Amino acid sequence: MNEKPPWPDLPLAAWSDTCETLHRWTQVAGKTRLALTPLINHWWNVTFLVSARGLVAPANCYDRHPFDIVFDFVDHELRITASDGRSESFALRPMTVADFYAAFMARLHRLGIEVQIWTMPSEIENAVPFEADRAHAQYDRDYVERFHQALLQSARVMNDFRSRFVGKASPVHFFWGSFDLAVTRFSGRTAPPPKGTTPNVASWVMAEAYSHEVSSCGFWPGNGGYGRAAFYVYAYPEPAGYGATPLQTPEAFYDKTVGQFILPYDAVRQAGDPDARLLGFLQETYAAAADLANWDRAALERGH
Repeated sequence: MNEKPPWPDLPLAAWSDTCETLHRWTQVAGKTRLALTPLINHWWNVTFLVSARGLVAPANCYDRHPFDIVFDFVDHELRITASDGRSESFALRPMTVADFYAAFMARLHRLGIEVQIWTMPSEIENAVPFEADRAHAQYDRDYVERFHQALLQSARVMNDFRSRFVGKASPVHFFWGSFDLAVTRFSGRTAPPPKGTTPNVASWVMAEAYSHEVSSCGFWPGNGGYGRAAFYVYAYPEPAGYGATPLQTPEAFYDKTVGQFILPYDAVRQAGDPDARLLGFLQETYAAAADLANWDRAALERGH
């Protein structure tokens, strides 16, 4: 077996162009998933799952026939596999977003899947439609593999963290709009609609996403928010005093610009026990939100 570092170095500067291209490619598949799955609370129906081979958008359904969309970061292929045994694929390699979009839609058509999507990227400033984007065309296989490895390790630890909560919680899943891995805990109480704006996202979409009080955490590769690979935690609505919470986790801090607690990915990667470092950060920032907002922790947490 080809051994790779469990927590690989992932400097954004080294693969920024690839990251931006891949972000848009995943949105092509994500918007297809959005069109062909029923709404599940907080848009959980549109997300991808991290697999041993990459990212998968499972069990999309066209004319009662399910199909999966797989970004295989091991063999570097985009595969569409249908429940009737048919499949289509093409290589993931340097190509424009426009060419990826055309290849993806052509493979769907070969499988008899006819779907219309809104081709404007979501949650991206100054975006152009997929079919017109010839500026983003990079694909560095090595850094995509590093990104995948970072996702695998992050998802593993975040699933451990999720298992400690018996209240309503999301899966550990990947959002193609914000291009981040996330898991969210809920207090059970409703929340007011967000007042901010998000590029190319309607306010009613964000209202669905944040309809209930949450403590949410996740992993960014660096192309959004903090600007380099990092773990984050936020509460919505944010309780008074949350950002002033003193933390025990080395290198963790509250970033007022994004309104979130941040732990740089490198602080986890370089720790003597990366799992313990990340779990400690996730736990103490969640506990701060839950205590300040008076969550019923005894009812919501396993063994509390």
